[in-house]
Amino acid sequence: MPLRTACLLLLGALVLDACGSDAGTGAAKAAVTPGAAPEGAAAWTAVVSPDDSASPPFAIAEVADFDEPWAMAFLPDGRMLVTEKKGRLLLVDSAGARTPVAGVPAVDYGGQGGLGDVALHPKFADNHLVYLSFVEAGEHDTRGAAVARATLVEDATGARLDGLQVIWRQQPKVDGRGHFGHRLLFGADGKLWISSGERQHFDPAQDMGGNLGKILRLNDDGTPAAGNPFASQGGVAAQVWTLGHRNPLGLAFDAAGRLWELEMGPQGGDELNVLARGDNYGWPRVSEGEHYDGRKIPNHASARQYHAPAIAWTPVIAPGDFIIYSGRQFPQWRGQALIAGMKSEALVRVQLDGERAREAARYPMGKRIREIEQAPDGALMLLEDGANARMLKLSNPPSAQP
Repeated sequence: MPLRTACLLLLGALVLDACGSDAGTGAAKAAVTPGAAPEGAAAWTAVVSPDDSASPPFAIAEVADFDEPWAMAFLPDGRMLVTEKKGRLLLVDSAGARTPVAGVPAVDYGGQGGLGDVALHPKFADNHLVYLSFVEAGEHDTRGAAVARATLVEDATGARLDGLQVIWRQQPKVDGRGHFGHRLLFGADGKLWISSGERQHFDPAQDMGGNLGKILRLNDDGTPAAGNPFASQGGVAAQVWTLGHRNPLGLAFDAAGRLWELEMGPQGGDELNVLARGDNYGWPRVSEGEHYDGRKIPNHASARQYHAPAIAWTPVIAPGDFIIYSGRQFPQWRGQALIAGMKSEALVRVQLDGERAREAARYPMGKRIREIEQAPDGALMLLEDGANARMLKLSNPPSAQP
């Protein structure tokens, strides 16, 4: 739809209820279970009640709408690449005009699966390489996430991906259609980070014979990067940076170079973690949540060998993605984590202080928010989740900008 600017939202004194992953709304605030942090881990920080009384300091504009969008990435010229789960990749300009991109790999669509994340090579301006994560089918009704790269070409015939090459796959492929993870992130050193979910099969998160339930560090061609902590084990273990993850849906570096990871917990226990080389984050042996049938899971404080989260939310916020803000439109938010909340239907702001964190505020959006990115001008771009989902631009009114 054409760009239309909405007036500044004045939502003072609203209190947003946190929600469980598969449950209805509840009035409880996000909280952590206090306890001694594992040696070398960030100390536990209690989550204070968010500042719900503050009105959001942004104006909202609707840019376009999509069918089950999942991710977006900015091109150097300010246009965006947007993925839709059913397998469509679109070029989108600032006015919301969309151009389909041909040459996208076939995806196995269903449940949480389909076309996933999109990222640009750090030298995209020179090589035009685009990276996509997606779910591909295997034998005997199995499936798994994969990552491919290709060259983005634009000419008189339109836009397309040339030379598509799959450079990474989840191993092993298993049944089910959940917990793929498959977020992509390039670091300042040009290494490619991939989040790999445990596919709702629990134990693979602790099995170094596969790469499920892990955070992976690779070269840009998909080969294991030098210096990975389990390189001496060879095979798929050489890809692994950290293990013991459930459904990791966000990766971001802070200004000091720390890598943060955001993942969905079970019934309770969504986590924001600082990733430390070679550490084990405990799933499914420990969690700040419990199983959906009510069975208890030991918490991190009971097993000091597992790295505890900086924050764990119960009830959950059901995160879709997050960024650590560095732009100019909201200078008061620089260095803070901004989380796209799905069941929480909110933009969740988390104050970071070294390896400590606390939730600072929630801004109700009225819809499930799947994705958040920082625009080149410092505005925030949000994608709603599901069918008929809007892309929203959140910007600081000109009168309030520094």
